[in-house]
Amino acid sequence: MSGIDQSSDSRTLFAEHALLPTGWARNVLLRWDGAGRLQAVQADAPPGSAPRAPGPVLPGMPNLHSHAFQRAFAGLTEYRAEAQDSFWSWRDLMYRFAARITPESLEAIATWLYVEMLEAGYTSVCEFHYVHHDRDGRPYADDATLSLALLRAARKAGMGITLLPVLYQTSGFGGKPPRADQARFIRSTDNMLALLQRLLPEARAQGAALGLAPHSLRAVPPDSLRVAVEGLTALDARAPIHIHIAEQTQEVDDCLAWSGQRPVQWLLEHAPVDARWCLVHATHMTPGEYTGAARSGAVAGICPTTEANLGDGIFDMPQWLGHGGAWGVGSDSHACVNAAEELLMLEYSQRLSLRQRNVLAGPDPQVGTALWTAAVQGGAQAAGRPVAGLAVGQQADFLALDAGHVAVAGLPVQAVVSAHVFGSHRSSALHSLWVGGERRVQAGRHALHEAAARGFVAARAATLQS
Repeated sequence: MSGIDQSSDSRTLFAEHALLPTGWARNVLLRWDGAGRLQAVQADAPPGSAPRAPGPVLPGMPNLHSHAFQRAFAGLTEYRAEAQDSFWSWRDLMYRFAARITPESLEAIATWLYVEMLEAGYTSVCEFHYVHHDRDGRPYADDATLSLALLRAARKAGMGITLLPVLYQTSGFGGKPPRADQARFIRSTDNMLALLQRLLPEARAQGAALGLAPHSLRAVPPDSLRVAVEGLTALDARAPIHIHIAEQTQEVDDCLAWSGQRPVQWLLEHAPVDARWCLVHATHMTPGEYTGAARSGAVAGICPTTEANLGDGIFDMPQWLGHGGAWGVGSDSHACVNAAEELLMLEYSQRLSLRQRNVLAGPDPQVGTALWTAAVQGGAQAAGRPVAGLAVGQQADFLALDAGHVAVAGLPVQAVVSAHVFGSHRSSALHSLWVGGERRVQAGRHALHEAAARGFVAARAATLQS
């Protein structure tokens, strides 16, 4: 591509090596506009006076599934609460923590979390937000209070965000009434659509996307799901829709007892599932469900470290990829906050399941490169934002590895992503990161690191003591 304007050096970067959607390219000159969109991506270019990247440049990773407040109790559920611990016993502990969150503590926790994410290679997040009301279950005077706290946290940290307010109405299949400890989550369908109307200008003002997250089939009755999706589509026909689905075997059994169908099967037959949808987890599917879900165009939202932490099971990636399915990764409960770590855990889970190596290498035999490229593409689709990599029209979201770091120094460029994912301490080789053309991380550290960490520690302590 030609026509690079060398006059705006502050909006340019020269990389000796950059990972484009088509693969590695040499001597790449990036240029973006004042809105942070890439205007030119030129390979084999002279550097001119553009600043030089400290090492190979990779597209920023979208984090397609986050519950921000859960970062504050990471490590606190790692003890046996029942004779046979499970997701469901973990959930009871999580509810107790959710009951204590305040707007101030949520903002502080999320700000630190987003700083952590940026330092670990994520440049945008899909926030699956379901704590809506005050601690007594009554709405705040401003019904958007907690949603706005998350938008402010993202703005402070410089994190791109897709806000996904969660529709949550029942405690189980068949319209079971909500539990007392779910009171902060519950909204009517009309109330949810009103919230989306309220949030839309706020989200657009900071370049955020706004979508909807029906929590799960057990939490949203069929009629509510239909009306909510129709209402969202009327508001924005391209808005993303995320849903927890088939995460646990009990969920599958309960869905069969209720409907005679498995969760993914039911969803595909009763909802307009297409490329706007992200099927979060989708861990337990039959071959027919893998086929149907992949062919729908929906993204599989895989959260490997959380799924391992909760003992959920292993997603069958070769089967999904065999049908051309799109996928991305999320950190979910944030037991781990690291883009490379999620990719490592995903690949290792497949190796353990199949007793093979380099399972997820694609046309590119370097499994790290294949994983990173696919996760960026699928994550961007799930986010509903132009964050799909180093290409004209996409947001200038990217990171630079440290060429001198021991994990990657002296290696052929084709190997550096795999070295970063499998051979470093994951985030250690990350030097700098940009979101919308603004440098947010330099020498591995965000400018708000210390202040945000202090705020997080104080918020966590206050929440635990409340």
